Amino acid sequence: MCDTNEPQQPLIEFPCEFPIKVMGLTEDGFSMEMIKTIQQHEPTFDASRIEMRGSSAGKYTSLTCNCYVESQAQLDDIYRALTSHPLAKYVL
Repeated sequence: MCDTNEPQQPLIEFPCEFPIKVMGLTEDGFSMEMIKTIQQHEPTFDASRIEMRGSSAGKYTSLTCNCYVESQAQLDDIYRALTSHPLAKYVL
């Protein structure tokens, strides 16, 4: 049985580099929109730190965005912004 009075250790130590994968349809402006969305919450995010891959049929694009996050709240804000963006189909 867990002792609920003991504070839980965080799963992630902040600040840290954290990879976020965003997938969407391959279309003009997808990567730029995702960069702008991340930069709203991490202004120093550098687009050169993105790994981009297309699906085998070319219909989808996957971006792995290596973000420097300083807190769980900041990471949550980035995830919420990306998942609510109409061009993002999946965010992992």
